[in-house]
Amino acid sequence: MGRSADGRRYVTDDLESIDDRRCTILHVDMDAFFASVELRRRPELRGRPMMVAGDSGRGVVLSATYEARTSGVRSAMPTGRAKALCPGIVVIQPDMAAYRQASDEVMSIFGDVTPLVEPLSVDEAFLDISGARRLAGRPGRIAATLRARLSEELSLTATVGGAASKFMAKLASGLAKPDGLLLVPPQDVLSLLHPLPVQALWGVGPQTAKTLESLGLSTVGEIAAVDRAALIRHLGKATGSKLHDLANGLDDRSVETESTERSIGAETTFGVDSADRLFLRRQLLGLAERTARRSREAGLCGRTVALKVRYEDFSMVNRSVTLPTATDLSGVIHSAAVALLDKLGSGSRVRLVGIRLEGLVPADQVSEQLELGSGADGPGWREAEGALDRVSARFGSLAVRRASLFDRPSPQNGPEKGVGAPAGHLKVSDSPPDLPGR
Repeated sequence: MGRSADGRRYVTDDLESIDDRRCTILHVDMDAFFASVELRRRPELRGRPMMVAGDSGRGVVLSATYEARTSGVRSAMPTGRAKALCPGIVVIQPDMAAYRQASDEVMSIFGDVTPLVEPLSVDEAFLDISGARRLAGRPGRIAATLRARLSEELSLTATVGGAASKFMAKLASGLAKPDGLLLVPPQDVLSLLHPLPVQALWGVGPQTAKTLESLGLSTVGEIAAVDRAALIRHLGKATGSKLHDLANGLDDRSVETESTERSIGAETTFGVDSADRLFLRRQLLGLAERTARRSREAGLCGRTVALKVRYEDFSMVNRSVTLPTATDLSGVIHSAAVALLDKLGSGSRVRLVGIRLEGLVPADQVSEQLELGSGADGPGWREAEGALDRVSARFGSLAVRRASLFDRPSPQNGPEKGVGAPAGHLKVSDSPPDLPGR
């Protein structure tokens, strides 16, 4: 989401002249949230380029003031690059406890407006205000009052988008940034939406944008006008259908107040970038165990295993594979992740790897694997991992680990660094378990 094709900022200045009766979904996005929280206790920094960032050699920007953004500083940018773009920028170390407390205060105000709140992150949420109109007035007035409360009570600014759908509400807040309010009644949706670049649509990242560009589609209006079947042929049914609907302003999703887990996973950033395939596979094994344990604790299984890899140049790839049967076993997850890693090829140095288990379903809805044998999904492994869960619950997650995750001596350099466990902890063989009844 972002500005229009010509870079303009759109806001609703006259709330009385707009028919906002159907703008009952608000998307509220706090402005430069972490940085704004810091400015509350450091008012002397207002008006100066400032960022909240890790200041180590591998630190990244978490949030930046708009004065810093005019120099090109952006979230997720390496701290060193941000300093080069904006010499003299003030760097504040992150205080996550303060941001969580501020987030709780923000969400509390949202809850005062309506019980129908769908948080998207610590600093943004959807609000369904259809039931609040009788007491609080028109949607535009509710949005304006909400922004005023956030400013007066918390000294924080927010941008609000209002529309009849979640997609348009979120798009509107992006177009009104920072510290703005934009209401988009249904009759104004297409005139606002169609001139925007294709990247304004949810789900259009760099690769999809390239595909659309190759088809001669550069604006949302051009996607709306193209034959739906043709779009599906080039992008697949799910993506093609979704983009065609969004390009025509169609989005029937409701605000969901109950958050259901859509994925479970874990990731790790290395102290030193590595292209060592054995090292990477061992890291994936540890991540697979953490992911599997979390899924079992949640009583969930997943059918899709997704791999995330970030390289030393900060480029990132995501790959996934769908399994025949949903699983919560680390061996199955690890095997799938390694297969995805091997398909990426070797040679490039890796900075971060991550695993996610998606397509989650309740574990009691998944039929047990009946195949015998010593594979990663055999019944012996299920019993073994259940036993490890019980040990970990009592003595901690490092009390018992696979042998391959312990330090291994090198003839010249001694133990490998960064993947060991405290001495005296129980090791578990990586060979199939020999359990009673097998």
